[in-house]
Amino acid sequence: MNSETGKWIIFLGLGIILIGVLIYFFHDKLHWIGRLPGDIRIENENMRFYFPITTMLLASALLTIIINLIKRFL
Repeated sequence: MNSETGKWIIFLGLGIILIGVLIYFFHDKLHWIGRLPGDIRIENENMRFYFPITTMLLASALLTIIINLIKRFL
């Protein structure tokens, strides 16, 4: 391991803490996550099927932007 690996672990830890704090304080305002138009949800008496396509695309786009910004400034 080198110092570059240590930096990435620190940034990853800070990111996880930030996400945890946001969820802890704003959980009542984030109810729309997972219920966007385009998310597939099928519910019967015996089965539930849920596939959040739109939510995954949105999360992927946001993570790509964040990672590119971090790479640009480091």
